Amino acid sequence: MAKFLLPILAILSLLPMVPTWAALVAGILLALAFGNPYMAQTKPLTPRLLAWSVVGLGAGMNLVEVGKVGLQGLAYTAVGILFALSMGLFLGKRLGVAGDTSILISVGTAICGGSAIAAVAPVIHASDEDTSVALATVFLLNALALILFPMVGRYLHLAQRPFGLWAALAIHDTSSVVAAGASYGSAAELVATTTKLARALWIVPVAFGLGLMHARRQGWPVGEPRPKATRPWFILGFLLAAALATFMPGLEAAGRVVNEIAHRLLVLTLFLLGCGITREALKKVGMRPLVQGVALWIAVGAATLGAILWGWIN
Repeated sequence: MAKFLLPILAILSLLPMVPTWAALVAGILLALAFGNPYMAQTKPLTPRLLAWSVVGLGAGMNLVEVGKVGLQGLAYTAVGILFALSMGLFLGKRLGVAGDTSILISVGTAICGGSAIAAVAPVIHASDEDTSVALATVFLLNALALILFPMVGRYLHLAQRPFGLWAALAIHDTSSVVAAGASYGSAAELVATTTKLARALWIVPVAFGLGLMHARRQGWPVGEPRPKATRPWFILGFLLAAALATFMPGLEAAGRVVNEIAHRLLVLTLFLLGCGITREALKKVGMRPLVQGVALWIAVGAATLGAILWGWIN
């Protein structure tokens, strides 16, 4: 049955109404129920699709507007990302979460959820299992954030701008940030969107840094030639796509189309990642990554909200 279901669901995942989390969950359920008869084809295809998705996502950014917001909040953004990464890796080590899974959960929480995970996973050579577990954790918390954040914001009587900042800095994925901001108000949506896009640019230096660290730590038998480190070309492609869409007005409309295609391609990729999950892999991973993700999310959300209420972030 999987031979027929997998191609059909893969095509359906390209439809605009299918959310990212649903594609990932569908892939996992299909793999656990029937297995993946196309594992030999989907496993090498997945990292390529991830890379091209990241490149296309850059076409939806305006570097000038995002850069202005990024410069205004450069200090607290850098501190926030460093805090999230450090806390995430600390929690992962204490909980005994596998290295790559811990890194991906930390990066996804620190920057922009699934997009950051998609960008970093190929750089550190993360397995499909590690990537899928990290994505599933992030998407679960995204769904909770859409419900909890507006409730907390109204309970605390947060104004539009503070709520937009909080949503941008403490919710993982850009799409969820926009949705939470929109449910709170148009001003909150504008602040949340621009702030989150500015934060997303940090994918570039963080991915490069993690790639260098991974290459240096990677051991290799003495006397054998060391393989060349993977060059994250897709990060440069991400910046190039954003630059073309920003500084060539005639390409703005095309950039929006490319960005939408990239989003759909990312959804398809998440479905295929889910199809790579096996029961053995889930048993090996256990509940620890979810505990790490929840604990880190609460720590980042509480610290960010406190900084906003105390006037440290405005």
